[in-house]
Amino acid sequence: MVGLDGRVEARFSAIQAIFGTELAYIDAELRAAAAGGEKPATEAALHLVRAGGKRVRPLTVLLSAACFGPVPEAARELAVVAELVHSATLLHDDVIDDSRERRGEQAARQVWGNAVSVLAGDLLLTHALERTWRAAPPALSELLLTLRRLVDGEVVQLRGRARLDPSEATYFRILEDKTASLFGWAARAGAIVAGAPPTELAALGVFGERMGVAFQLIDDALDYAGDSSETGKALLSDLGEGKVTLPLVLALARNASLSSALAAATSGDRIAAEALGERVRDMGVCDEVRRRAAKETERALSALAEVRPSPAREMLRMLATELTARTR
Repeated sequence: MVGLDGRVEARFSAIQAIFGTELAYIDAELRAAAAGGEKPATEAALHLVRAGGKRVRPLTVLLSAACFGPVPEAARELAVVAELVHSATLLHDDVIDDSRERRGEQAARQVWGNAVSVLAGDLLLTHALERTWRAAPPALSELLLTLRRLVDGEVVQLRGRARLDPSEATYFRILEDKTASLFGWAARAGAIVAGAPPTELAALGVFGERMGVAFQLIDDALDYAGDSSETGKALLSDLGEGKVTLPLVLALARNASLSSALAAATSGDRIAAEALGERVRDMGVCDEVRRRAAKETERALSALAEVRPSPAREMLRMLATELTARTR
């Protein structure tokens, strides 16, 4: 599994084994949905879906539902939806960011062009909305709100291309909307179709969002100090795409003179990006990002404690804890 160290991969494998039937169904449905349209949009969508992924969001849906009994059919459908939405955002993000790679493969935009990649993402979104409306109408209104947050977060991040805003407030606004919102929906969606009481439903929503924040913080740290052969993307790819993530925000706060090197690094100058990345790493800010991720995980687990004890709750705890412990 790309991007996970040996211990985390073993824990993931244990959870995946329990949900092997559901995950096989999800993968089959993802491919069917990606193929459900016109070429070349379907080819671009399939290219991304076949590249794999951690499937953390679908697992979150399934485990949240399992906290309240046997996993209902609607939860399996919403698990597919969670990955469809995530895949759609990746296809769109790669166009906005001029990305060259995704999941260790050429980005779809590199093969079929930007227009096709956008339409492929739109295709997956329509399948996600249709599936939610058909299988679990009570989860649709929250999904629409989540999609709005995803768009808002992307717009705020895009504004940073024209006027750099290296503030923590802006960084966390983007993170909450672009990443945490879908994790929160995944946790709530499983609970909704499983008939969770309002208090436990709310607790799982908080759990999902805080886990999503921690997950992204670790990804941001790994962009500076990870292993590109394991993460499936080049180091400093975020920096090269003009994204100001927390390691850089913290480094700029400690040493404002770094801003002079930032323009070149975020304009696609690989040599400048590597030089700035080395300076950021040497300041030890990635360790601080990891500490913050650990605190977010603590917040997630505090919310999770409000959910009734069960093997599924324990697996959610394990999922959140091990994702924060990733080293590659």
